[in-house]
Formats: sequence, structure tokens, C-alpha cells
Amino acid sequence: MQLYDSMTHILQDARDKHREIRFIDGENDEAVMTFAELWERATGFLGSLQAHGMEPGDELVIFTRSNEKFVVAFWAAILGGIVPVPVAVGISDEHRLKLFRILRQLERGTLFTEIDLLQRLTSFAHENELPDIREKLMSHTVTERHLSTGKTGVVAEPDPDKTAFIQYSSGSTSDPKGVCLTHRNLTANIQAIIEAGNWQADDQSLSWMPLTHDMGLIGYHLSVMAAGMNHAVMDTGVFVRRPLLWMQKASELKATQLCSPNFGYKHFLKLFERKGLDNLDLSPVKLILNGAEPISWDLCESFLTALEPFGLKKTTMCPVYGLAEATVCVTFSEPGEEFSRIIVDRHNLKIGSPYIEKAADDPDAVSFIKVGRPVRYCQIRITDDNDQILEDGLVGNIQIEGANVTAGLYNDTEAEAALFTDDNWMRSGDCGVIVDGDLVITGRSKDIIIINGQNYYPHDIEEIVAGIDGLDLGKVVVCGVSSASSTTEELIVFILFRQDVESFRELANEVRTIVGEHAGLEVDHVIPVTRIPKTTSGKVQRSHLANDYCEGEFDELVAELSAELATGDNLDDDPLIREIELICREFSKERVIGPDDNLFEVGVSSLTLTEIILAVDEKYPGKVDISDLFDYPTIRELADFMRR
Repeated sequence: MQLYDSMTHILQDARDKHREIRFIDGENDEAVMTFAELWERATGFLGSLQAHGMEPGDELVIFTRSNEKFVVAFWAAILGGIVPVPVAVGISDEHRLKLFRILRQLERGTLFTEIDLLQRLTSFAHENELPDIREKLMSHTVTERHLSTGKTGVVAEPDPDKTAFIQYSSGSTSDPKGVCLTHRNLTANIQAIIEAGNWQADDQSLSWMPLTHDMGLIGYHLSVMAAGMNHAVMDTGVFVRRPLLWMQKASELKATQLCSPNFGYKHFLKLFERKGLDNLDLSPVKLILNGAEPISWDLCESFLTALEPFGLKKTTMCPVYGLAEATVCVTFSEPGEEFSRIIVDRHNLKIGSPYIEKAADDPDAVSFIKVGRPVRYCQIRITDDNDQILEDGLVGNIQIEGANVTAGLYNDTEAEAALFTDDNWMRSGDCGVIVDGDLVITGRSKDIIIINGQNYYPHDIEEIVAGIDGLDLGKVVVCGVSSASSTTEELIVFILFRQDVESFRELANEVRTIVGEHAGLEVDHVIPVTRIPKTTSGKVQRSHLANDYCEGEFDELVAELSAELATGDNLDDDPLIREIELICREFSKERVIGPDDNLFEVGVSSLTLTEIILAVDEKYPGKVDISDLFDYPTIRELADFMRR
């Protein structure tokens, strides 16, 4: 594939190719747009933006539920030299507040959104007494009615070293970091991805990852377009509600290129193991890129084994590594080879230490997947804490240099300075080791929690929890933990608490509720501790508590806190309500959900709510849908509705 000098030239070249984008919004709800139609619609929308007064260098915040509208708006901005800023539409207050913080940061920002979303945002700003935001929403917003004025926009000639678009680090809340990517960053990484994956114009890709995520946008829209292949974008909400449709559509489209973070395989398998699938042909699949969060060997094995009868080959699983600050892709495994791992002593992973191999059944063993070698235009090195290069085989900090590395952070010189070393290598914040030429990720040096492919800062969640009466920041520690017993990262909240366990349960429920309401996250365990480890300078040592958890020091305590869920105690007398209560207990971790609790207010994620409804639907087919929860949000109301 040729190296383009700008994103504009990628679309200019693509419009003459007889290829299409398929937008999947349901089993029988699809729309198709050819590359030529995309050019027409994007230049039409650009005309509307220019008529609205937008000029090159202005920023367009894209805040829409529709993948089709997103793609048109994104390319319209690119073609006009306007800087697109993708922001995910979430369900929690924190998602709205993140959008508002971004709007405050941007110097010349305009919002593109749907009319109903704009009304909700305006009401939220009014209720929370944010007059500056309300003014921005009223005066600096375009909606669907601006999608075309009938005039074709004037396409700007791009400067390859100017910012093409801004990626705000996923999940960041109190202080969003805008990663500025130039045309040169993007085109270099796009070419590298296509070459590393050996993508061809006759390939077919399918992705359910959101276009607001770097892997979804750059990996499975921009790169596949540059490769000249047909591609399909499934709405993420559709995948969450109907995960089996992912493989059904892959079979139907004869998809060759798929992707998913770790949690996607787990979500798919939960329903697949209950319901199964028939008449699939997955033999055309060449690659499934696996990245965006720590990768579980066992989960990959389970997924591939489950789908092997349908022709899915073990060589399709392709672990990769990347981050927004490096555009998206840093390393790529060799296509066509089976993925592999190292099994090492979990106690010997300090910076500067050699890894020590262990047998898989050793109680101190932990396994890490090899994530391949650097892609074209990119280099990595492993260093100690003083930025000195370490030999292969020694664990250290992963640093990155190359044409794909960000030019900087948006108006944040302090964070930008901390991001780079004196010799201009980027600090990834991840730890790893080089084994047989391949990179292995062993952990993180920065305090980041990765849940469902999204990044969250522990201190953001700690501030939310500290809002509970009787708590403050000094009594709350939040960690992300990858334990031997879990195939995905767990969210753990430690609370300084010196009373009995029984009285702690009420506080734990409050913690789950407030984190669910304000961050849209589900807490795996809330654990009382009698002391919080700190450095001599008073900095909380989250890693100490996380290591203690992995070592099993809290196992008995967690079992005691979960005891009520393990029994059938305190269930309703009504047989149908009791059955739904038991289903909720299967999925709601340590939280006991009562018949009259509002399911949207008990601290479980939308993913868990979907799993609960899918399990109810399995027992009572066709009686209830996830949308029914909005009208009947308690178990009792849902049961009454099902009877009717």
C-alpha cells in the first residue's frame, strides 16, 4: 500500500473504488454507503459547516449515537481542515460532564449532535447550574438539520504536519487529555497496520467497536478504507444486547478481518454457552485483532475452541498492542502463526529484574501473551526508571518513538512534558519485556484501570466514592486487578473500615450505587481494610493492595461478604420474582438486588443488565426485552409485566 501524505487524499483516492461501508443497527436493520456516496455526503455536510461559519483549524465535537452520521461528520471535518473530536455518548452523568470539560478546553469548538441529545444536555447543564456550557450548547451546536444546505463544501489542501483530529483518552473524566494526531501520524500508522496485517482490497472487515475508540475508528474504518476493502460497522449497543449476532454477521458477510478486546470474547461466550449457534461458516476469517486491554490466554483458548466446529482457525487470533498516544498500533503479531505466551513468577516482575519462567500449575505462576513486534515507522525500547535502556529479558518501562507518536497533547504543556523523555521517546506508562524479539506486557507503571477496553483514572473514581457521607479521599483506594481467577480486569474498591463485616455491607452497596450512577462502572468487590499503605511522602500505594488481593489475602473476607448471594435467603415468596432474583444474583457479583430496587440504580453496568435480561429471555422466550426495563425498572414491575 502506498503512503498517503494526508487523510484527505485517502478519501479522494477511495471515492473511485467500488467499495462500500455497511452500517449494522440490528439483525434486519442495515444501511449501505458506497465510498463515492460518502464523498458526496461529506462534502455536502462540509458546505453546511462552512455556511455555519466554521473554518480550517476549528474543532468539531462529534457526539452522536449513529455510526453513519459519525462517519459523514468525521470526513466532512477532515476535508475542510476542521479538527474532528470524537466523544462517546454514554448513559452516566460523568459522560456528560466529560463532554462539558472537553467543550471548555477547546478554543474554537462546535458540537455536532442529535436534537434529543442536545435537549438532554441543555437540561442537564441548567439543572447543574452550568451557564457557560448552556450558552455554548445554544450558540455553538449543529444538528441533523444542518447536515446539508445543498451547497458542496470547499475542500482544503491539508498540511501533513497539522493536527488532523484529537483523540480524548477513553474514560478520562476529571481532566480529559486530548491526544493531537497529525495527518502524518495517521497515514504512517495506517500504512503500517495494513502491511502488518497483510490486508488486501478483496478482504471484508467487520467491527462492533465504537468509532469513538481508536481501535474502532483508526483500525477498522480509516485503515480498512485506505486498504480499499468493504467493511461493516456494527453498532456497539447491538453487540452488547445481541453478542451472537457478531458471529452470525461474520458468517453472512464472509468476513476475513475481525477485532475485539478481551471482554468481548467473554461477553460472547456467556450467551453462546447458554444458547449456541447453528449454520455458521467462519472459515473465511483470517485475523481477529485482540487488543485495547490485557489479554487472557484462557479466554482466547475458550473462544477459539468454542468456534472451531464452525471453521474458525486457531491461527486467526492476533494479539496486538497500542495506545492513543501512538495513534493506535505499536506492535503486531505475525499473521498466520498461533499466538503464544510466557509463564513466569509473579513475584519477580520488578523494573530491572529478569523474568523467571514457571510451570503453568505453579501457585506463583502468571501468564502473559506475546503481542508481537513493532510495526513500520515505530520503535520500542525497555528502560529502567531513569530512562536507561535495559537488555532483552529484563522487565522495564515501555517507551516508543516513531512517525506514529503524537505531536503533543491539546493545550496541556505540563502533561505533555511528563509524557516524553529528554531524548524525546514517549513514555507509554506500561511495563514489559522483550522475549524472542516479541513484546510482552507485564503491567502498568501508571495508575490506569482498563475496563471493557476503556481507560479510567483511579483518582476519578476515588473522588466519586469519597462523596459518600463519612468517607474522604484518605479512606478510599481504587485499583484495577488482573487476578489468576479472572479472565478480565476487576475493579476493586478498598475502604478504610474498622467495624464488623455485617455493618460494612450497607456501605459497600452505597459504593456500588454511586460508582454505577456517576461513572457507569460496575465494582467487582468492595473490601474493608484496617490500614491504607502509603509512601513516606504520603502517596497511596495502590499496587500493594492490588498485590495482596492477587495473593489471596482477602479471599476469606470476600467470601464472607458474598455469603448472602450464595444462599437462597431473603428471596420473595412470589415464584416468578424469586426466579428473577436468583438470575440477578448470578450476574450481580456481591450486590443483592431486591424485588423493589431500581435496576438502573443498584450499581450494575449496562453490560450486566443486558446479561440479566438475556438470561430471563432464555427461560421465558419473547416475554421481555432490554428496552422494557425503562418502563419496568424493578424486578416486581418486570414480573408483573411478563405475566400480562
